[in-house]
Amino acid sequence: MKDISIVVPLFNEEESIPELVSWIDQVMTREGYDYEVILVDDGSNDGSWKCAKNLSAKDERIKGISFRRNYGKSAALYCGFEKAEGNVVITMDADLQDSPEEIPEMYRMIVEEDYDVVSGWKQHRQDNKLTKNLPSKLYNATARCITGIKLHDMNCGLKAYKKEVVKSIEVYGEMHRYIPYLAKNAGYTKIGEKPVHHQKRKFGKSKFGMERFVNGFLDLMSLWFLSTFGKKPMHFFGYTGIFMFIVGFVMTAWIIIAKLINQANHLKYRAVTDQPLFYLALVAVMIGVILFLAGFICEMISRTSSDRNKYNVKETI
Repeated sequence: MKDISIVVPLFNEEESIPELVSWIDQVMTREGYDYEVILVDDGSNDGSWKCAKNLSAKDERIKGISFRRNYGKSAALYCGFEKAEGNVVITMDADLQDSPEEIPEMYRMIVEEDYDVVSGWKQHRQDNKLTKNLPSKLYNATARCITGIKLHDMNCGLKAYKKEVVKSIEVYGEMHRYIPYLAKNAGYTKIGEKPVHHQKRKFGKSKFGMERFVNGFLDLMSLWFLSTFGKKPMHFFGYTGIFMFIVGFVMTAWIIIAKLINQANHLKYRAVTDQPLFYLALVAVMIGVILFLAGFICEMISRTSSDRNKYNVKETI
């Protein structure tokens, strides 16, 4: 069993791969770790995969996976996690902005302090403040509020995990940003943070644009909904539907009663169907019924799901 598996997703990073692998080897050799590096080529169209194969031919500790096309970072991490054999799994980006010098301390926090996850915190980012730093602060504040995990940099690529954590979670879509939240939902709640050195990009350019913040927020809301109501959708749709139905019913009753009172007292009144509020009430009732039925359908789908009774067991005696 190896001490450390280092999973490195890469996309068009031909120039940086040799330097990164050499830097990792220097740190691992100095610390005396038995390690492996898993390079996951996410459909690069430069010489990244050829470079990875050349490095692997010279050192059996360098392993690789190559996708036929670009699937995204989550897919790369998922496949890397499947292949990882180390007791501690480290993830880092291939662009040389993450420093391998941080690995020994993160490894120690996992092994000695028994953290399930240790996330890097780029306190002093070397990115453009307007396009990355400020949006990142807002994004992380929102993530802390929704997930309840007090991390300053949820999206930092440099992280360390116990092996059992990465084997227990499924990373898909663009959920790589929220692996600590996935781990928390799987029952791994001891999540720590370590300030890490962040370097300027040496080669190429960033593969992520401003749209990642919008996509990230939408993914976060999806993940929150699934983790909260994934196995009990009727609790969301049913409560919401009942609330809307009651609102519509009360509005309708109010209109009818007001008309009857005015009519009994020989006061001026409007026909129920002449009042806009009546149609709003009908819409509210219809929405309530639709949501309630949607809850039933979701419950039926949930009950027939193959993982409806899939639980993460810590140990048995």
